[in-house]
Amino acid sequence: MLRRLRARLPRVRPRLRPPREEVVSSKAGGLGTFGGVFTPSILTILGVIMYLRFGWVVGNVGLAGTLVIVTLATSITFLTALSIAAIATDQRVRTGGAYYMISRSLGIETGGAVGIPLYIAQGLSVALYTIGFAESVVRAFPALDEKAVGLVTTVLVTVLALVSAKTAIRAQYFIMAAIALSLLSLLFGGPVEAAEVATAPVPVERESFWVVFAVFFPAVTGIMAGVNLSGDLEDPNRSIPRGTFAAVGVGYVIYMVLPILLAMRADAETLIADPLVMRKMAVWGDAILLGVWGATLSSALGSILGAPRVLQALARDGVLPRRLEWLGKGVGEEDTPRVGTMLTLALALVAVWFGNLNLIAPVLSMFFLTTYGVLNISAAVETFLRSPSFRPTFRVPWALSLLGFVGCVAVMFLINALATVVAIVFVVGVYVWLERRSLETAWGDVRRGLWMAVTRAGLLRLRGEEDTKNWRPHLLVLSGAPTRRWHLIDLARSLTHNRALMTVSTVLTAKGVSAERQLAMENTINDFLEERAVQSLVRVIAAPDPFVGAERLVDAYGLGALAPNTVLLGDSRNPAIRARYCEMISHFYQNQRNVLIVRDDEDLGFGERKRIDVWWGGLKGNGGLMIILAYLLHTSLRWRSSEIFLKVVVPTEAAAEATQANLAPIVEQTRTGATLDVIVGHGRPFDAILREASADADLVFLGMAAPDPEATNDDFERYYEQLGERTAGLPSTVFVLAAEEIAFGQVLA
Repeated sequence: MLRRLRARLPRVRPRLRPPREEVVSSKAGGLGTFGGVFTPSILTILGVIMYLRFGWVVGNVGLAGTLVIVTLATSITFLTALSIAAIATDQRVRTGGAYYMISRSLGIETGGAVGIPLYIAQGLSVALYTIGFAESVVRAFPALDEKAVGLVTTVLVTVLALVSAKTAIRAQYFIMAAIALSLLSLLFGGPVEAAEVATAPVPVERESFWVVFAVFFPAVTGIMAGVNLSGDLEDPNRSIPRGTFAAVGVGYVIYMVLPILLAMRADAETLIADPLVMRKMAVWGDAILLGVWGATLSSALGSILGAPRVLQALARDGVLPRRLEWLGKGVGEEDTPRVGTMLTLALALVAVWFGNLNLIAPVLSMFFLTTYGVLNISAAVETFLRSPSFRPTFRVPWALSLLGFVGCVAVMFLINALATVVAIVFVVGVYVWLERRSLETAWGDVRRGLWMAVTRAGLLRLRGEEDTKNWRPHLLVLSGAPTRRWHLIDLARSLTHNRALMTVSTVLTAKGVSAERQLAMENTINDFLEERAVQSLVRVIAAPDPFVGAERLVDAYGLGALAPNTVLLGDSRNPAIRARYCEMISHFYQNQRNVLIVRDDEDLGFGERKRIDVWWGGLKGNGGLMIILAYLLHTSLRWRSSEIFLKVVVPTEAAAEATQANLAPIVEQTRTGATLDVIVGHGRPFDAILREASADADLVFLGMAAPDPEATNDDFERYYEQLGERTAGLPSTVFVLAAEEIAFGQVLA
């Protein structure tokens, strides 16, 4: 039976190959906390914004405003650092940094949706820093061309990154010494001389608080520089938290002291007009140049090291299209992503050619805030769910991570609401694209735990009496092999609107069916349904025969209030099994399950889906349920062009007028768009009227008499046989038997 069912299922598109769980193995001899996390992070924090735009920040918003901006920006970074520490101490963080952590927490779709813009942000960061370097060089040597300097510097930094990540990190120690020398020179300096102030330009128009914040914020995003080198660390679980916190703390202290010095030593106009005003304040002005050059080059180096590794992880996890999987290749013992580095170089060169600092910085703010926000919500959800698998050695209250997420979103909207919407749409678009590709992963993520928590809470709240206002048909579809009775699934999909629960069920009658074989069949049917965009649960059970299996499903299937209230099955035209079939229908009815029996036209199916006939006897019982079902079909996508006709038979013209007058207002109050059609019988048999009036319908709903618990099964069997004879030759017909203790008329009120 199992083989026959598999053979009937058409081949479905194979899922994309799962990514390798182990992207890169961290090994002894890798980078440590100071060299691998603190150094690249602090050098990126103390970068181009500090030297070339910090005076501009103070000049625009004043000392108090600058301290607020620094504190607010650092608070967001600190909360994100807490979330990073929680995630990093729970899992083995490998190549990809923030992308790796997000994808292993919220799933590969969310990780990819953030990882792609994160890579773009890192690539643009290279341009940000080399443009800053070029700007400072040209101010010291006006004969040089700023764009040419930026392009050449970008290429040279990339070459250094390609030589060796460790070599690049060692080079940063000398850069750190230059930055320390420049800060000491500034600390022991003095105010700008009066003669120099006199040469300052006329007062300039000041920018708003949030515009200034957007330009400054990339200055505190340096924590990504260390996180992105996670695959090169000897012990990332230990190094990432310690190095990140140290960099955030040191950076905050420096950024709180510098504005005081700047505000005391120059007026606002001078601070705004002269990007290198620190050079005039320092004891040794050229030390500031060394610091600027060192900071910009080290930051560019950190970004050119990090961005290709994010791209490498994206390619190895299968997030990028298959034709780009070569971007995941690494070279040498350090697994250097050379191809990805060259691609990042191209992106940076384009940005250097067309960009400037004030244009690129706000764009980076949006991308980094998006990444920070998702990192925070990842940690918040993981901590809130308290899954046994989430056991970080560094614990953070979920409320703090949630606060970090809210802060990121709020600041994004305050900076630029339109840009925020564009960023969200971009991330959601990538997420949907990845979800449609049906990526498989070799790891679990928190989403299942989240849905389990929501489902549990919902189930507990759904206890109690059925609410007529929110009633929907939760369908148990006894389809057997889906390809043989696809019309049942097709009809069920249109009735549920992807809002109600739907379960496609199959009974395996072969002897000795194992649990593994049942699970394999469920997976096969799931793939078949997903290929056709059918949202449904699947249940496969083993039983001696289909009738016993169906009765077991009705008796036991479901969880709390989420049990199917309606059974949808096909008609049986085999006289040899009619008695057992009718016994099964009686069993469903006695268990208060509504029954929908579909007698399909094998040649025409559901025709053009233009006309639905409901043979109506009022709002009670079957009549109310049939109108609800017809309305659900009429409002579904595939039946949206259909019309509903409520057929009522009366004996005389006088009765027809009275019926029309009485029922028309009731039909109108149902707001289903149905048309009342009163038919005068003139003594004709009902069967003849039925065949004549519904001959051109695409689907007919016909009420069915309830089995009498006091009568024998033979009586119901004879009735069902007569029902089949009565409807012979009709278009596809659904026999409706309402069994729930619910007033379906109130659903239509």
